[in-house]
Amino acid sequence: MYEVNDNVVYGAQGVCKIAEITEKILGATAIQYYVLKPIYDERNTIFVPVNNEKLHAKMHRVLSENEIYTLIEDMPAEEPIWIDNENDRKEKYKAILSAGDREKIIQLIKALYLRRKKQEQAGRKLHSSDEHFLQEAEKILYEEIALVLNMQRENVLPFIQERIHAVGKAVN
Repeated sequence: MYEVNDNVVYGAQGVCKIAEITEKILGATAIQYYVLKPIYDERNTIFVPVNNEKLHAKMHRVLSENEIYTLIEDMPAEEPIWIDNENDRKEKYKAILSAGDREKIIQLIKALYLRRKKQEQAGRKLHSSDEHFLQEAEKILYEEIALVLNMQRENVLPFIQERIHAVGKAVN
């Protein structure tokens, strides 16, 4: 069970702080809720029933600093997840973002970066739904990295690129 002031990643909402754990009465039933406030969008509030396994499963603890560094160092080895059928791709990408599996999110980002590059070389743009998935995936991943490493979100991508480059040099 999480506690007040814990930081969590909640599905596609990204990094949130548990502002409180409250109880609401619905009919004759008292239900406990986590009240989540997105770190980077304090205008929103998310109520997650403590005993709703499906919604509770979308909550993940924020990675540690060492876990973030390992995640970044492992990025080059991640295989991209590309699905040719657009409808199947949309369903798969929605499920990945909702589940919050960081490795799968990285695979999604990698696939969409590669696709964007291929489209640009052909003089075309990335499909709007793919662009949307890319932005959402980057938001989720970059917000967590920014929070854990105490940096601005806009500095996350350059930091990742620099770190991967440095690790690559050290290996060679």
